[in-house]
Amino acid sequence: MLGAVMNVNTPVEERHPALLDVVALLIDRPDFGLPRGAVGTVVEPLDETTSLVEFSDNDGKAQAIVACSNGGLRVVKAGQS
Repeated sequence: MLGAVMNVNTPVEERHPALLDVVALLIDRPDFGLPRGAVGTVVEPLDETTSLVEFSDNDGKAQAIVACSNGGLRVVKAGQS
């Protein structure tokens, strides 16, 4: 609960990713064919340091679902909760 409250007052681009947030990669992930800047959606916050992110192609087809370090992500748009 405290983490959710703290996220409300933190600018979107500075907070930890939460469920359904749109995020961008800050690093290349060549193991999944994802360049720095690739945009995805958090589908599951796994723990305090890791989120499961779904990356899709231009047609909306899932390209990769990747466990990402929160430090390697930037929140672009807050999800709707």
